[in-house]
Amino acid sequence: MSKELAELRKRLKKKNPEFRRHLWHRFIKFQNQDAWRKPKGNDNKMRLQLKGYPPIVKIGYRNPRIIRGLHPTGLLPAVVNCVKDLENLDPKKHIIYIGGTVGLKKRIEIVKAAREKGFVIANAGGL
Repeated sequence: MSKELAELRKRLKKKNPEFRRHLWHRFIKFQNQDAWRKPKGNDNKMRLQLKGYPPIVKIGYRNPRIIRGLHPTGLLPAVVNCVKDLENLDPKKHIIYIGGTVGLKKRIEIVKAAREKGFVIANAGGL
């Protein structure tokens, strides 16, 4: 099931344009900050949706609820901060992200417990 969802997600993501802020290519200050910002200028051609200008974000580009928020592998991401959090999760449905505030000692314990149960860990690093 997860492989089918991953394929569907990949196919639908290919159809959607890459939404970038207006004039991201023109100004150096936007080069590394090309994330979407809604154009709000009075005469902004992109806001007016004129021909020849990039499309703006609309509800019609939204993905189906089944695949929304999935990891590219087709699994649901789950943040784990302690070993106890693994009890409620299923290795066939979830992919694990270890919380950013977790220290090295507890991180090693979580990685060991997750690997025993068969979880995929997205941010295990070199552990």
